[in-house]
Amino acid sequence: MIDLDTTQTHHLLNIDASQLPQGLQGRITIPGDKSISHRALMLGSLAEGETTIRGLLLGEDPRSTAACFSAMGAEISELNSELVTVKGIGLGNLKEPLDVLNAGNSGTTLRLMLGILASHPDRFFTVTGDHSLRSRPMSRVVNPLRQMGANIWGRENGARAPLAISGQNLKAIHYQSPVASAQVKSCIMLAGLMTDGETIITEPERSRDHSERMLAAFGAKVSLDIDTNTVGIKGGAKLVGQEVTVPGDISSAAFWLVAASIVPNSDLVIENVGINPTRTGILEVLAEMGADIIYENQREVTGEPVADLRVRSANLKACRIGGAVIPRLIDEIPILAIAASCAEGTTTIEDAAELRVKESDRIVAMVKEMTKMGANVTELPDGMSIVGGKSLVGAEVDSYNDHRVAMSLAIAALVAKGKTSINRAESAAISYPSFIPTLQSLYTQSE
Repeated sequence: MIDLDTTQTHHLLNIDASQLPQGLQGRITIPGDKSISHRALMLGSLAEGETTIRGLLLGEDPRSTAACFSAMGAEISELNSELVTVKGIGLGNLKEPLDVLNAGNSGTTLRLMLGILASHPDRFFTVTGDHSLRSRPMSRVVNPLRQMGANIWGRENGARAPLAISGQNLKAIHYQSPVASAQVKSCIMLAGLMTDGETIITEPERSRDHSERMLAAFGAKVSLDIDTNTVGIKGGAKLVGQEVTVPGDISSAAFWLVAASIVPNSDLVIENVGINPTRTGILEVLAEMGADIIYENQREVTGEPVADLRVRSANLKACRIGGAVIPRLIDEIPILAIAASCAEGTTTIEDAAELRVKESDRIVAMVKEMTKMGANVTELPDGMSIVGGKSLVGAEVDSYNDHRVAMSLAIAALVAKGKTSINRAESAAISYPSFIPTLQSLYTQSE
C-alpha cells in the first residue's frame, strides 16, 4: 500500500511494504539533471541568440531560476520537459528587476546568481529565498566575490539572505577555495565572465564540472588542470545560444539504485542517466558495497556522458565513505545511509559536515528519523556511523521539509516491517515532482 494523503496542509505519505508485491521491476525514466537545468537557464539568459533546452527538470528550484532571469529581461518560454526556449539578452545586459529576486528553496539559484549580479556594473539587485534558504550560509561565495571587488550587503555581514548587490567592474583573482564546492566554483567562474584577465579557482578536491562543460559549449574560454583541481576562465568572451539536452539526474536515480539493491527480487532499468565522472561517487560506493549495477547503452549527449543503468537486488556490505569521493556524492549521502542500514557490517560516513548546511541539517535529520525506524545509527561531527543488518520497522517520521530526506525515508519504508508515515512528503517535488507517482507505478506494474 502506497497512499498519499493530501487533505492536510502538509502531505502524508503512507507506505506499508507488507501489502506490496516483492521486487521492483521494469524500466523508468527520471527527471532531468537539476544542476544542468539551472545552468542551461542561466547561460541561455546571458547568451546572444536563442537557446533550446530539452529534458529540463520541472522541479521548484529550476522554476525559481527561470523566474529570476525572466525578471531581469530574458525571454523564457513556459517550462516543460519537452522543449523550452530562452531568448538571451547578451552578457552584461541584465536589467534591474522591479522587485526582489526570490530564489525560493534553491541554494544553486542564489549562489550562482550572486556571481552574475555582482559583475553587472551600475545596477542594483536584492535577492532572498524561503525560510530554509535564508538560514543557509552565503559567506562562502560572498567572501571571494568581495575579493573581486563586489559590493554585497546582508544579514550577518553578508552571510545570510536577504542580500543586496550593487554591480561593479570586478577584477580577476586566483581563489584558493577552502571547500570543494561546485556552487562556489561556479559562482566565481560566472563572475569572471566579465572581468579583465583570467579568474582562477583551485579546490582541495575536484567538484562536479557541469559549469566548465556548459560554459565552454556556450563559447567561454575555460582552462582545466585536473591534477591540481584548478579551473580558469578568461573574461570578455561572447556567449552564444546553444541546443541543450539535459540527461537524467543521477541524484534522482540514486533512490532507485538503492531501492532495487535492497528490495528482494528487484530488476530495474533506469534510463538516460547522466554519468558525468564528477557525479558518479554514488555508483563507485554502491559498487564497493557489492551492488549489482550494469551500464547499458553508454553514449554522449550535449557533452555529457549518459547510460541506462540496470540494477538488481544484492547483498550489500558495509564500507567507509569519506575523503575525495564526498564532493561527488554529497547529495546522495541520505539515501546511502539507508543502503548502509541494510548492509552487513558498520558503515562510517566522514568528511561530510557540508550536510549540516543543506535544506536541513541532514546528519541530524537522518540519524533521528532512521532511529525511529529501528536503525542503529550514531551521529558524528562530520557524518554518521551505521551498523547494518538490523531490520527496519514502520514509524511516523518527518522529512524536515527536505526533499532528499523525504525520498530516502520512502525507500527505507519499502523494507520496513509495518506502516511508515512520512510527514511533509510534498517536499520531494522540489527536485523530483514525479517521485511518488513513479514509486506507485512501479508496484502497479509488479502486481
